[in-house]
Amino acid sequence: MLIVPEKEIAALMTRAAAFDAVEGVFASMAAKTACNFPVIREAIGHADALYGFKSGFDKAALNLGLKSGGYWPGNAEKGITNHQSTIFLFDADTGKCRAIVGGNLLTALRTAAAAAVSVAHLARQDSKVLGIVGAGHQAAFQLRAVAEQRDFNRVVAWNRSPEKLNGLRAVAEELGLPFQAVSLDDLGAQSDVIVTITSSFDAIVQDGQIRAGTHLACMGTDTKGKREIAANLAGKARLFTDEIAQSISIGEFQHPVADGLIQQGDITELGAVINGTATGRSGDEEITIFDGTGVGLQDLAVASTVVDLAVAKGIALDVDF
Repeated sequence: MLIVPEKEIAALMTRAAAFDAVEGVFASMAAKTACNFPVIREAIGHADALYGFKSGFDKAALNLGLKSGGYWPGNAEKGITNHQSTIFLFDADTGKCRAIVGGNLLTALRTAAAAAVSVAHLARQDSKVLGIVGAGHQAAFQLRAVAEQRDFNRVVAWNRSPEKLNGLRAVAEELGLPFQAVSLDDLGAQSDVIVTITSSFDAIVQDGQIRAGTHLACMGTDTKGKREIAANLAGKARLFTDEIAQSISIGEFQHPVADGLIQQGDITELGAVINGTATGRSGDEEITIFDGTGVGLQDLAVASTVVDLAVAKGIALDVDF
């Protein structure tokens, strides 16, 4: 069995490799050669933590496994990331454990890659202003990955605690992009692409704040009850997601479906756009929304990629198990 420790991931995995892995698995999902299994995600009644499992099988790539972990909100005070996870890969032919991979950085990279894939396939080609809603740990990953997909000339951002935007400002300046902290109204009025990455249970972005032609990548809703955008915004946009079943149960589109504003058939898998079996954006005035719920197959894809890289570089630990 191979082990790739968390400490080795940063030197192995690139944003480009994560993008390719996530784009490929979205395509496999839409082609029905890969499937996610039901998600388990529960509050454990200790440390205010959410804990769960995401798993699946990609028959084309023979990636079988699961990610185990969750969210511990008090970890930041202990000097470690709030999101903690480990990925387990199994041999599809025998069921033996093939690899154990640190999942913290990989989760951040694959989440950012999913938003980037959505921008690559759905945002207007002439998009210039990137808006970021939220300034937590994941926001910087989103900014770096999405900024590579269009020729953006500036970044605008909003966070409930404006002082926390300094980290995003530093990343934007590193990328050579002017940065401005703005109100939500101004963010919506200026942005061509908006990434929301919060843990909110109340709608932050409202219908009237979004202008025609905007692409939204909603990346924070992954639990029943969470929401980042007003439900009625979905009724005025083209809707895309990583997996429809997960989107309408624990993702952003759970709310407009429950409110009767949209139906399951109104949502398109992004993988179908990638495969060319469904249309993406149909005009410059169209609002597009991608609900990135975070599926287990994403984790397996990036973990498998990093195992291959670790083996090639002689970094993977091989233990008898």
